[in-house]
Amino acid sequence: MIAATGVGSMPGEDTAAFTRAVQVVLDQLPDLPHVPEVPGRGAHADLTGRTLAVLADLGADLQPAGWRLTGGPTSAGVDHRRARSLLAQDLDVVEELTQGWTGRFKLQVAGPWTLAATVERPRGDRVLADHGARRELAQALAEGLRGHVADVRRRIPGAELVVQVDEPALPAVLAGRVPTASGFHRHRSVDPPRASPALEWVFEAVRESGATPVAHCCAADVPVGLLRGAGAAGLSVDLDVLAATAYDDLASLLEEGAPVLLGVVPSTAPDAEPSDRAVTERVLRWLDMLGLDPETASSLVVTPACGLAGADETWARRALGLCRTVAANLRP
Repeated sequence: MIAATGVGSMPGEDTAAFTRAVQVVLDQLPDLPHVPEVPGRGAHADLTGRTLAVLADLGADLQPAGWRLTGGPTSAGVDHRRARSLLAQDLDVVEELTQGWTGRFKLQVAGPWTLAATVERPRGDRVLADHGARRELAQALAEGLRGHVADVRRRIPGAELVVQVDEPALPAVLAGRVPTASGFHRHRSVDPPRASPALEWVFEAVRESGATPVAHCCAADVPVGLLRGAGAAGLSVDLDVLAATAYDDLASLLEEGAPVLLGVVPSTAPDAEPSDRAVTERVLRWLDMLGLDPETASSLVVTPACGLAGADETWARRALGLCRTVAANLRP
């Protein structure tokens, strides 16, 4: 059944905003809600901080330049401990508000390559610069995800969990576009055969935990073949920027019944709000271009173009509601 969901982030700056975000997600996305991120609360609550809170066997601390690994788990700094505590508190809220929930439910984490391109190693520069550190980080993420998925399943026992692995930086990693700490150079590119193992470990950990792994990449040059070959069961993309060269691959996924999360609703309030009819017609035109119709694209999921952290709460609610209405319009 064609459904709707959010990409992940929601607006707000405090604990009350997180509670409101969960309520909005549950109200507006009854077929595939998700654990929201509210990065306006600080680095402990953004995608990187959230994912570091999930890691197993690695510690981190927060520096002026961002997050930095510090070594083993006993070396975790106060900010890392705070990120873990905040995640646990947020999941307490989710557990309370989802009593009796059954059906699909989505979680989000940063993928191993986006994390490696974002987090620094203990002696400086990005983890991306060190092959051994990259491997250690990816394995710590995979192992941490096993525990994270188990924790969420314990809290929402009736949920069929979907884990969205966010890899917005992956195309830049593959193309050698990630700047070094100085900004004067770029890290060496990582070719797909070398990039695949880290993704495989993470996707495999999700599958072995009984959840469905979906990869999210909001760039134009989404490496569909790499992500699928590494084990992603589906993909999440932004139709506004997606290169047409990826269309055939997405058509194949839909024909296989694999989930394709399609970003079609603006992530911030536009000057002229689109009607649900206009968005529905846009999706239908895209499906027609692929040679598909809604009956053969039942695994399609309608989403905003990207996260909603930059929107106000009014538009965030409206955008998710629009996704839900469009999904209903598309059902045969």
